[in-house]
Amino acid sequence: MPFAPPPSLPRCGVVDLGSNSVRLVVYEGHTRNPMPIFNEKAVLRLGRGLQTTGRLNEDGMAQALTVMHRYHAVARAMDARPFEVLATAAVRDASNGPAFVASLRERLPGVPIHILSGLEEAAFASEGMLCGIPTADGVLADIGGGSLEVVRLIDGRRGLSQSLPLGVIRLAEHSGGDPMRARIIAEQELLSVPWLAEGAGRDLYLVGGAWRALARIHMAQTSYPLSMVHHYTIGRDEARNLAGLLSTSTRKVLERLPGAPRRRIDDLPFAAVALRRLLRVTNVRRVVFSASGLREGWFMRRMPRDIQDQDPMLSAAWEMAARHGRDPSLPPALVAWTQPLFQGEPEGSFRLREAMCWMSDIGSHDHPEFRAEQAFLRVLRQPGVGLDHHARAYLALAVALRYEAESDAAFLRPARLLLDVETANRAEVLGIALRLAYTLSAGTKDLLAGTRLRIEGSRLVLLLRENSGVFAGESVIRRLERLAQALGLEAAAELDLATAAV
Repeated sequence: MPFAPPPSLPRCGVVDLGSNSVRLVVYEGHTRNPMPIFNEKAVLRLGRGLQTTGRLNEDGMAQALTVMHRYHAVARAMDARPFEVLATAAVRDASNGPAFVASLRERLPGVPIHILSGLEEAAFASEGMLCGIPTADGVLADIGGGSLEVVRLIDGRRGLSQSLPLGVIRLAEHSGGDPMRARIIAEQELLSVPWLAEGAGRDLYLVGGAWRALARIHMAQTSYPLSMVHHYTIGRDEARNLAGLLSTSTRKVLERLPGAPRRRIDDLPFAAVALRRLLRVTNVRRVVFSASGLREGWFMRRMPRDIQDQDPMLSAAWEMAARHGRDPSLPPALVAWTQPLFQGEPEGSFRLREAMCWMSDIGSHDHPEFRAEQAFLRVLRQPGVGLDHHARAYLALAVALRYEAESDAAFLRPARLLLDVETANRAEVLGIALRLAYTLSAGTKDLLAGTRLRIEGSRLVLLLRENSGVFAGESVIRRLERLAQALGLEAAAELDLATAAV
């Protein structure tokens, strides 16, 4: 029989045509967590010189026509439909922007090219950021080469927004390359937006490549255990000190900084200036970096409402279960089965436990010698935007213990560094409990139904239904005892008289 490829998932592609760079992203599937399968960027600096000439850079435009022709060819070859272009500050502000767009339309016949207003750009950015952080509360700041969009976020809802001429290229040119003068310019612009003060005591959410460069430098400085910018969070004082360092350092110093991307060296001082002024004007309590923004906002607008309304963490767990698990009916049963071990848990802990139950079989198709580590890395590094670093660490640790990793295994170190002792212990208990559940049930709902757990005083009791296909063999007792030890209880296995009498 000839090989039959799996059914293809729908794809769509979007080009973010900015003042500094142009990027094509192709997404696959209809999902709450945008799944990029192709991502390519070219640094064109279309907005270089715009502040003084009012026009797009000629060299950048010439390169853009070549790059955009390639992106169109890639999208066609990958069958990405729809394929659209979103042009931002440089194109909308330049006097030769309309002529440039006309040239693009000749080169890309039939491709929609949208020239976004500042408020439209802010809307896309906030929707994309909220895709990954749906309860965000505070102020969003999306920095590009030509503009800075700020949005007031109120418990996951978009409020007032404003577009300011504070992109890193424009700020550098307006200030004559002087960070001290740039401070004055940035502060004047930001003080013109009175509602920014409503960020006091809340969070500042940073979107854009220049901000992400700052995050990578800070992560390198602190030896952060997870090299992932999305959801990276630092306190106000840490952000202020970082911005102060970068805004006053010479180019040679910046080039030697660990984690500093070479292509962003010229932008770093001005991104830092904008951040420090934002911290002063908003008086936020901490800074949260986001890797999702305008492009993800475009993607989410294409998703049906039922997908948009999903919990992003649970959606990520469902998707992993669908790709790597065996029985989609088992996870809800596992949620109920583990409930006696977590009485009175808060809502956040319950969501983590539910997500873990869905992820608990993702190593079923891996080599048995490497299941624990492979499952751990799959969760810790999975590309979905819905998991913050705490959730990644908790779920990764739990899934490793579910596959019976040694508690002191070296590969677990990143997760342990990200979790406090109490949270890590809770993840271990859940992982060990799920290991016992799979030993009893062979990964099936029907066999699991013949068992249940109960805590009676100082005892953890495993109740087994007679003639249900499960029994207290050596491996079951060993794993039950390990679970009881993790809980500080004594283990016991007994016949389930309640069900036996039925």
